Amino acid sequence: MAPTKPIVEHTVDRTPEYEKFLEELRDFHEKRGTHLDPEPKMGNLSVDLYKLFNYIVQNGGYDKVSDEKLMWRKMCEGLGLMRHNAPADAYTLKQIFYKNLAAFEIKKIHNKEPPPPEILEFTTAKGGSLLTRTLENFVAKGRNDREDSEDGSTPARERPVAETPASGRASRGLREAPAPRVIFHPDTNSSRQTRHASGAQQIGTPSSNSHSHNNSAIAQNPGNSHRGAYVFNPPGPDMNNPIVQGFVPQPVQQMPLRIVDTPSSNPELFARKQRLLKQPPVAAPNPGMLVRACLPPGAMDGPNIYERCLLSLRSGIRSEQAFGCHHLLKISHERGDKYKFSQFCGLAEGLTELALSIGGMIYHVNWTVSYDPDSDNTDIGELDGLEGTPDILERIAQLKRRKDVDDNILPAEFRDQLTLVLEATQTIRNMVNMPDNAYFMSEYPPVKDLLCVILNLPELECVVELKHLALEIAESILPYLVLRSDDPLYQSLLAKLESDDRGVILTALKALNKIALNHPIETNRLGNVPPSVLQRIMDWLLLNDEDLLDITTDFLYQYTAVVENLDTMLKHIKIEHLVTHLVRLLSHGAKRSTRELIVSEARLAYDPPNETVVPTPKDLLEKLLAIEEPERCYAWIRCFFEEDPDSNITQLAIWQAYNTEFLEPLKRKGRSMISAPEFIKSITSVYESAGAQIVHEQGPGGQSQQKYLIRGIRPRRYPISPDGRGYFQCQLPAPHGKPPGGVKCGAWNLTAEKMWDHIVAEHLGDSVSRTEDGKLVNKEGMFSCAWNNCQKFPRPTEMFLVQYMAHLKTHLRSEEIRHAAKPSEISPLAPLPPPPPSPTSTTNRSRSGSFSSSSSKSRVVRPAKTVTITIEETASARDERNPNAPAQAAGVPLSAVLILRNIAQYVPRTEAEAELRRRKNEGEEGEGWNEILFRPVVGRLWEVFTENRLLTPHLAGLFGLLEERQQVRRFVVEE
Repeated sequence: MAPTKPIVEHTVDRTPEYEKFLEELRDFHEKRGTHLDPEPKMGNLSVDLYKLFNYIVQNGGYDKVSDEKLMWRKMCEGLGLMRHNAPADAYTLKQIFYKNLAAFEIKKIHNKEPPPPEILEFTTAKGGSLLTRTLENFVAKGRNDREDSEDGSTPARERPVAETPASGRASRGLREAPAPRVIFHPDTNSSRQTRHASGAQQIGTPSSNSHSHNNSAIAQNPGNSHRGAYVFNPPGPDMNNPIVQGFVPQPVQQMPLRIVDTPSSNPELFARKQRLLKQPPVAAPNPGMLVRACLPPGAMDGPNIYERCLLSLRSGIRSEQAFGCHHLLKISHERGDKYKFSQFCGLAEGLTELALSIGGMIYHVNWTVSYDPDSDNTDIGELDGLEGTPDILERIAQLKRRKDVDDNILPAEFRDQLTLVLEATQTIRNMVNMPDNAYFMSEYPPVKDLLCVILNLPELECVVELKHLALEIAESILPYLVLRSDDPLYQSLLAKLESDDRGVILTALKALNKIALNHPIETNRLGNVPPSVLQRIMDWLLLNDEDLLDITTDFLYQYTAVVENLDTMLKHIKIEHLVTHLVRLLSHGAKRSTRELIVSEARLAYDPPNETVVPTPKDLLEKLLAIEEPERCYAWIRCFFEEDPDSNITQLAIWQAYNTEFLEPLKRKGRSMISAPEFIKSITSVYESAGAQIVHEQGPGGQSQQKYLIRGIRPRRYPISPDGRGYFQCQLPAPHGKPPGGVKCGAWNLTAEKMWDHIVAEHLGDSVSRTEDGKLVNKEGMFSCAWNNCQKFPRPTEMFLVQYMAHLKTHLRSEEIRHAAKPSEISPLAPLPPPPPSPTSTTNRSRSGSFSSSSSKSRVVRPAKTVTITIEETASARDERNPNAPAQAAGVPLSAVLILRNIAQYVPRTEAEAELRRRKNEGEEGEGWNEILFRPVVGRLWEVFTENRLLTPHLAGLFGLLEERQQVRRFVVEE
């Protein structure tokens, strides 16, 4: 298998060498008077002229590449520009080099003067031999036939010479046209041969002797010599026919002729005509020629409709403007990817001036744009076209509205003019969707004045669409602008946030969010936002509107990144409510699910069996006493024994355990107890594997003894309730003054709540107090924890009761979950491997003689330990630059956590925080702003931290900011 060629990706590397090369190339084309396309397109790819020039020069230059067969295709492949149509791609690449780099190569590499642009850049890229091309030989190629025919004779039809295969320009296997048919023409020469001609024919043509006997000379009359010229005497016997011999052709008719002036017959006439042709014609000035004269060559390429529309727009004639606006709108919609302001001088000015006419339709003003640097701008309607008009809002406020403008009834003339304004504004909107046009318009100051005029028009239905178009234009050009807080356009956009129109609010927020987005240095500071607008933005967070939430959180993220803005929020709005809403939005659109994680797999274990039956808890004893025999016996065996094929217990021990628990309580109630034989039989009814056996063993004196056993069961390590829930034991030291680490309490309880009640009653005692309604009082005290050797509070520590309760309940919940496994979940697996051998593997007997097994350890199945966790999944996205990377947080939850991080980071630097510190130093009680804002929601933040994997890194950064200022240490989750 042939190795696969590596795929070359063509990109434009904007290195210093690339920029220097383009600068030199621009200077060359400017001096030459030709147009340069710095980044020509091949489909969707931009061609790097620096790479293309070096690559073609390395392969011999334009002439050598053009002379070799299929060489331009190889150039495309080497540069990574080959797409689907190889011939078209090769010709496109050749055309790009021909138009932009061919003349530069001749001057730079070969150090020769390139041919004029008329026979190079202004022609197609067919052919080669640029180094030898001149104005004479290039023009002569197209005029060979015409010049050859000027002598009056018919040019000879020459068959092209077949090119040899070694030629670089040889035909690529094309078939040649067949030879044309030659129509028979009779020989019109005289049939009489001279003596010398006859002799020559006999000598030079030997075959003529074979037919000499058939030929006969025909005597001609000397007076009729003109007839002899038309006599045809072909060789052969037919010429002896008298009819043929007597044929006389018709005389030639004389054609009428007229005198024609030619350069030879009348040279003075032709000299006069040549002088008239050389004189320039006197004609009316053409505006189109004036426009072309001020543009570089190639700037007005394209059909005449572009020029016609531009001139119609600037004409001031209503019908012409309607024509121009209609076609410009259509062109901007269909050719928006190629229609640029920079290619049409005066297009931006014409559209802006036409759109500004809306001012004269609504107000008593005629907006004009002045490009005079010495103008004083005293006229209220004169706008500064060089720097913009900083007092445009004050001028608009002074205008008086026309009384004849009625929103319900619009005159035809008003409607027609409004249509022109809408079409002009919509054309600008369509064109600024292209980044090049947006940057061009951002550098044109009058467009900002136009947007201010439109956005501050009265609330009329006829101008609603116009305002939406203005907002969309602002959204496209603001990424390239830096607006101060006192800028008229910035103030106009903030005023639109007070609107009740959802579309206006969305577009205005988008525009504000994009200010200075593409600026390399400046950032969007969003200063001097009115408190009323901030309150509205905070209220919008409560709406169930996905688009509005997304844009609002983006605005708040940029706004909270500035310390002065946070100071404004702390002074004028309830920022505590904002933090609460943002914490709620951390779970916006979340999908909650639960998942069980296996902490440890199920395994076989050999635990030492219990030698005694655990005592019966009080609540379980009451339940069992309420049951009649033999169901009480069945329930007691299930609660205190489990199956184990290798274990056994003596019949006496199990009967004594049952008799100890129920004999006295039943006597007090006057009820009878089951007999011992029936009790032994009932065991086999509960567990099928259990059975009574008699084992003969050797006693201490060597005598054989009988032992009555119950095989197949063993005492449980902890009792279970009839519904399968396990009891767990109190691990605190026994009450009544026992020291920690001594005897454990050992009280059995079924739930964490009951165990907590036991601890409060038996262990805490007088250290806690209750209110009148029976609730515990959360007061400080000295508490310690010795639950199962806990090291959190080994010594008495001063803390609140709720803190001690929260810690202790972590032990209780874990114990409750660990003992909650039902018997069906811990049933033994079959088959089981035998226990490992032990050197002391003999029949053991307990000290009391009540329990024994065949091994010191019994086989049991340790069930898999699982943890149930809650997972919260929010919006996510993958990095387009690295699709294989894991998904990252996105959408509203990401914006919310970033806003919270900004608040935690910049609030301590505000003047409001400094004021709180000053008061605290003076003795007043108070907390920092971070503690005020985040203390109520820190519990929810930790919950999201544990459940939302995507937001965990961002929340970790938030907690780190709070920890630095010693805020998190006092935030305790209170249950």
